Parts: sequence; structure tokens; C-alpha cells
Amino acid sequence: MIRRDLNGMTLLAFDWIFLIEKLVLIAVIITASLVIAMYETYAERKVAAWMQDRRGPNRAGPFGLLQPLADGGKLFFKEEIIPNSANKWLFILGPSLAMLTAMMTCAVVPWGSSLHLFGRVIDLQVADINIGILYVFGVVSMGVYGIMIGGWASNNKFSLLAALRGASQVISYELAMGISLIALLMMTGSLSMKTIVEQQIANPHWWNIIYQPLGFLIFFTCAMAECNRAPFDLPEAESELNMGYHQEYSSMKLGFYLFAEYINMFISSAIMATLYFGGYDIPFVNEASLAPNTAAILGVLSLLTKIFIFIFVFMWIRWTLPRFRYDQLMDLGWKKLIPLALANMLITAVVILLKNH
Repeated sequence: MIRRDLNGMTLLAFDWIFLIEKLVLIAVIITASLVIAMYETYAERKVAAWMQDRRGPNRAGPFGLLQPLADGGKLFFKEEIIPNSANKWLFILGPSLAMLTAMMTCAVVPWGSSLHLFGRVIDLQVADINIGILYVFGVVSMGVYGIMIGGWASNNKFSLLAALRGASQVISYELAMGISLIALLMMTGSLSMKTIVEQQIANPHWWNIIYQPLGFLIFFTCAMAECNRAPFDLPEAESELNMGYHQEYSSMKLGFYLFAEYINMFISSAIMATLYFGGYDIPFVNEASLAPNTAAILGVLSLLTKIFIFIFVFMWIRWTLPRFRYDQLMDLGWKKLIPLALANMLITAVVILLKNH
């Protein structure tokens, strides 16, 4: 905010209301992410039960809706055990880092357009930075440290082996994911996620999935591997590695690892919906014909609907496909997805070049 003193000198005054708006928005997003992640565990068990012709959780509250609260309370009040041979500080840092990096990625996601309240325009995005996608990749790449530190600090050979699996898996699939995004960035010409959404909303009102179907399939496959979701859950292979990298964890430290996975699934779905499916764009509706606040609220609901569809697909795949062997996992990443991503990038570059000439 700019104002002038009595002598006409320009002064800069800090906009405290803007800071309060951002803090409230951050609190709402964090709370919503935690609640959605909590009820993803309920949805996971219900979807599994539906596919296996079972009932699923149905005792805690009506339709079992209080089951996530019961599970959370159990994790809070269980005895916390730190192995004598573990590195205590790194043992604590591992799940904390996994949870922190999972929550930081939501900062650049545009959750809606803008609310007009009390004479102010409130953007429903914590930070609209012009390198939003690079920020997401930077934070996601830090998440592997939570897995590696936790596996190493446990001083358990199975945990360490699972952590090494997780690190190599994330590094391998980040390459194909990044290359698939290059093709999208060549089309949009921007790394800002809000700009990418606005381009999809503008005429001819076509989402990027129409232009980049192969890029989306590669990105979606890599997102499952980044989230350690089946059939890419090699770091958590219970039958091979005794629960994987968090074998020695209990109480809320184990809860942090489990919550981080579900938050990553929620944020990955939000990023895919934003980059390829119009973000907060409302299908078949002209947002310009609506009141600003109505359009913003409906846009948030539209984005959440797309996110929940993606989350259901994540769960559907988990209870449909068996886990890969480790050699199959690496073969798919290096010999299939990376060449496909490179081919998609080159084809996109040729089409853009021919279109401009």
C-alpha cells in the first residue's frame, strides 16, 4: 500500500489486512487438506469394501463416518516407541519433513477465482508466483528426504532397503513427469498455475487434456509412483519389507507418514485438475455471466469435484491392479515412460512450429 506524507514524500505502508487474509486462507486450506486426508482413509476402506462385496467400516457413528476420528484418536494416544539403536533426532525429523513437504505444495494451487468481500478482492490462492510448477517440483523432490531419513534413522535393514527403493523410484519417475510437463509449458508459455487455468477458461474454452492426452497419461502414471500408490507401492511392500520404511514407527509419527501419503494424493489430484482439466473452471457455464462471489464458490466446488474423481480413480486402481515387481517398475519408468514423454515433447514442438509458420 502506498501513501504520501505532508511533504509529498512517498511512503510504503504494510497492508496488515492483506496479511490477515492470507493467514486465514492458509489456515482454511491446511484444515481442509487435513480433513480431506482424514476422510480419504474412510473412502479408501469403503471403496475397497464395495469392490470386494463387503460392508467396510460401519460401527463408529452413522455409516461409520466417525471411523477416521477413532483412528486418529488411537494414533494420538498410542504409546510412542523410539528404538534404542535409532538416531533419535533424525527419527523424529523424517515424518515431520514428509508432512511439511506434503502441506507446502498447496501454496501455489489456485483454488478459485476471487471473492469480493468488504470492498476488497481476495484471491483464493496463497501465492501466485510465476514459477509455480517449479516450486511444486522443488518441494516434491524434498519429500524423498523424509522417506530416506526415516528409513536410515530407524537402523533397520528392511527400513533402509525400502527407503532406497522409494528414493530411486521417485527420482526415476520425476524425469518422465518433468518431460511430460515441458510439452504443456511449450503450449502455455507460463509456469504460473493461475495463468494456465485462465488460458483454459478463455476462448475457445478447451482444457489442456484435449491438446495433451498422452502427456496427461504420463503425468498421471508418474503421480501414482510419486505418491507411492499401488501398483507403485514398492517402498511399502508389506509382504517383502515388513511394512517398509516406516516399520519402526508408531503413534503420531506413523500417522504423519500415512497422512502425508493421503495429502500428497489430494494435492496431486489438485495439480492434475489444474493443469489438464481447467482447474476451477465450471464445465458448460460462462463464469462471466455469474456474480463474482457465486462464480468463485462454484469454481471451488468444481475443482473439488474434479479432485474427488481423481482420488476415486487412485483408489480404484489400487484395488484393481497387483503390485509390480521392482524390475518391472524401473523398466516402465526408464524404457517406456521417458521415451514416450520425449516423443510427446518433440511432437508438440513440431506442431507449435508448424502452427506459427
